[in-house]
Amino acid sequence: MTKDEAMKLLKEYNEGEFHLNHAKIVGDVMRWFAVEEGFGDEAEFWQTVGILHDLDFEKYPDEHCKKEDEILRSCGADERLIHAVVSHGYGICVDTAPEHRMEKVLFAVDELTGLIGAAALMRPSKSVADIEVKSVKKKFKDKKFAAGCSREVITRGAEMLNMTLDELIEKTILAMRASDAVA
Repeated sequence: MTKDEAMKLLKEYNEGEFHLNHAKIVGDVMRWFAVEEGFGDEAEFWQTVGILHDLDFEKYPDEHCKKEDEILRSCGADERLIHAVVSHGYGICVDTAPEHRMEKVLFAVDELTGLIGAAALMRPSKSVADIEVKSVKKKFKDKKFAAGCSREVITRGAEMLNMTLDELIEKTILAMRASDAVA
């Protein structure tokens, strides 16, 4: 499945600007990480996984990751794509563990992009262009700020990737800066 086909499918199940924008940001971040991590030849696949990761969330929030498995299978999606998308809900709504480096990146950056985006909106520029790791870390420590972004998942994701929290935040900020989606 190409990224364009992924966006088309995403729009069949999602109408809200927030979900569509989040999918675009996570897709762009995944593409950036593919290149950064030495998987440049798979960059579009990583991006497609990022675009589709919340495919079912808007319509089926109580069946998140389970319903997208069903939807993707009915579309004839590749097993690798299905596993990658479903595994981002590991320990939250499914037992499918992230195995490939790409899956671990998705697990880590899904929640983190939300936290960074929320922190960026608090800045005068309302942009990730000038946000720094220390600003995000300050918001990370404030459990009331962007309370829907799980700090536990972000921390577990950094551990899966053998990165410090600071490294993960820094790379995700750089990846978000490279995106043309509005954070």
